[in-house]
Amino acid sequence: MDPKELPSNVRDDEISEETKKLISSLPSRIDYQGNKICKYQGCWYFYNTLQGVLNFQRGFQPQDTDIILASYPKSGTTWLKALTVALLERSKKHSSDDADHPLLYDNPHGIIPFLEIDVYSESSSPNLAKFSAPPRLFSTHMPLHTIHARSPQALSLQDCVRVSVLESRFEEFCNGTNYFGPFWEHILSYWRGSLEDPNYVLFMRYEEMKAEPRDQIKRLAVFLGCPFTKQEEDSGSLDKILDLCSLRNLRSLEVNKTGTVHKQCGAQFFFP
Repeated sequence: MDPKELPSNVRDDEISEETKKLISSLPSRIDYQGNKICKYQGCWYFYNTLQGVLNFQRGFQPQDTDIILASYPKSGTTWLKALTVALLERSKKHSSDDADHPLLYDNPHGIIPFLEIDVYSESSSPNLAKFSAPPRLFSTHMPLHTIHARSPQALSLQDCVRVSVLESRFEEFCNGTNYFGPFWEHILSYWRGSLEDPNYVLFMRYEEMKAEPRDQIKRLAVFLGCPFTKQEEDSGSLDKILDLCSLRNLRSLEVNKTGTVHKQCGAQFFFP
């Protein structure tokens, strides 16, 4: 594949000379797909993603009301983003039945962008005008120790996640050399954070979200500062949000069938 056809975070053509020098001093390898990755602060990144991480660390100015959704790749990130948007819109008196609901007009990843892949991918001082109204919503795949000093509030949703390719990927996963790995260190960073400061780090498990969605969404709403009233529960407000944010419903929306996110990734990629 032509390198220019790869998603921007996978390529290595947009990194500064300073970052190139740093990369030359870091452990590096080629992943199972032939992409270059390097290990920074205990976590493996594509080169361009590392540029975004460094930009974030240099330039991010947190606000007390910021909410950062942290997850390991492919562990329920899209669902968590949709639920968070729906809960906060509800707190603004925006019903899940409204025809102008944000989730009907934008992909969850467009509403809540990744710090290292989207917001800070090109600069340490991006234009954050669209995030002027609190709370600002961001997401990340970075482990907690990379963002801890700059993250006022974080949600964490984690999940245990062609023959030769599968074998190579499995080996990388077990060795901890996969993208954003090692897996267990990533998970434990947020688990420990939730124990040390439960008011600022909420740890959620994908399995529990699937098994008891009503209880978990109520727990999420409390953490976000917009708990459900008994009247709302009795009127079906909670169930409407779960239905709006179901992958079945999100997959059916035209906005999630066309267009791109992360600059070059098709929106439908997140709804197989």
